[in-house]
Amino acid sequence: MGTPPNRSDPAATAGDPDRVDPAVWRMAITLIVGALAVVFDTTIVSVALNDLAGELDAPLATIQWVSTGYLLAVFVTIPLAGWAQSRLGGRHLWIAALVVFLLGSVLSALAWDATSLIAFRVVQGGAGGLMMPLMATLLMQAAEGRNIGKVMAIITVPTSLGPILGPVLGGLILHLADWRWLFFVNVPFCVVGAWLAWRNLPNDRPAPGRPRTRLDTVGLLLLCPGFAALVYGLSQVEGSAGFADAKVLIPLIGGLALVGGFTAWALTRTTGALVNVRLFRHRAVASSATLLLLGGVSLYGSMMLLPLYFQQVRGEDALGAGLLLIPQGVGALLARGLAGAYTDRIGPRGVAFAAFAFVAAATVPFAFVTAGTSEVLLMAALFVRGIALGAAMIAPMGAAYVGLEHGEIPDASIITRVAQQLGGAVGIAVLAVILQHSTGGAHTPDTLADGFGTAFWWSVALTAVAVPLCLLLPSLPEPAAPDAAAEAEAAAKA
Repeated sequence: MGTPPNRSDPAATAGDPDRVDPAVWRMAITLIVGALAVVFDTTIVSVALNDLAGELDAPLATIQWVSTGYLLAVFVTIPLAGWAQSRLGGRHLWIAALVVFLLGSVLSALAWDATSLIAFRVVQGGAGGLMMPLMATLLMQAAEGRNIGKVMAIITVPTSLGPILGPVLGGLILHLADWRWLFFVNVPFCVVGAWLAWRNLPNDRPAPGRPRTRLDTVGLLLLCPGFAALVYGLSQVEGSAGFADAKVLIPLIGGLALVGGFTAWALTRTTGALVNVRLFRHRAVASSATLLLLGGVSLYGSMMLLPLYFQQVRGEDALGAGLLLIPQGVGALLARGLAGAYTDRIGPRGVAFAAFAFVAAATVPFAFVTAGTSEVLLMAALFVRGIALGAAMIAPMGAAYVGLEHGEIPDASIITRVAQQLGGAVGIAVLAVILQHSTGGAHTPDTLADGFGTAFWWSVALTAVAVPLCLLLPSLPEPAAPDAAAEAEAAAKA
């Protein structure tokens, strides 16, 4: 009998250890199709808030909850991904999350007012929060410690395509069709993604009679509300008096207290914690999470500044701003293969060090922007910045899995995902406050450009902080421990 199509064949890569197993490629393509629905949905909606406010006859402060509610739901469910996978298996959990995301998308498209749209976006966010760490977990477990950099380059395909196509697609939909198509566009990705998952993902559902993993209820009641409170507090920074405002400070303090309480609780348990925080004892996990936090600050913070600069200073509409951002997304997409290969060849330390340094350097031109700065120069800088950002995400994400056991991978996926997302929330909040103060009272394009320049200088500084921290990453990936059974099977087939 031949090898089942959904299982990794050790003989397939025995002759070339640098080759990614074809089974891993099949799984990657399957997961990418579904993940694109989540990534596109986030970037499409982000450029449509002003239009949604007009269409639904609601104030912008209310419509902002279309994004804020989604983000809060994401943070509530990310920590549940590991436990849910242990109960349902990866394939069933992925399909279930896709179905829920599909339901949330259709309901969002049929929403009759702002309140119903916000509620249905929460449904989407809950499913999306499970899917993104689960994608990384399934691929890293299938790769079995081999070619971590190349596999991580595969995982980052959706996040590379999102900034390229999302804003453009959102602008086109708003230009050519009704706002409801912002959500109907998710349907084909969800349907095809679920069908591919049923065909291509291995059936890893726990066997009947096997002891079931108990949900860490105490951890759930501490960690999920804690993350939600942190994100809510950060989301309230823009438009408030800053971090000293009570509506910002109270949820931030409460969130930190809850997360701290969870950490203390989890450290008292040898097994069964909602997230295994003991993984922070691995230098690779701790340094990777720190860098991904700072990388999230750089990526998401600048993604807030860049379209605003093009719209407020240069007078572009949502579609025009999206088109001008394409070079950054193209650079990030092109960087994946090279960054993954070099991460496997020389280790994540050198790749991350160079990448973060180039992100900082490529952001410097925006610190000197004026209302008339050459678009060609800015697009060239965006292209270089995109290449560096792609590598800056791949290297630390891959480093987090170096030396981990199979059962530790889900927790590492949750930790890295939370770090990146929290970094994004922090970056947007900090740079929003800086932008408000630096552009306060500015009305002309030139004075607005000066304020944006100040905010971009801060973005450069925040990125530069990460450069020396890259030296804490592993220099070379540790080789995976040989699997005696797999070697014996490969030898028999040979």
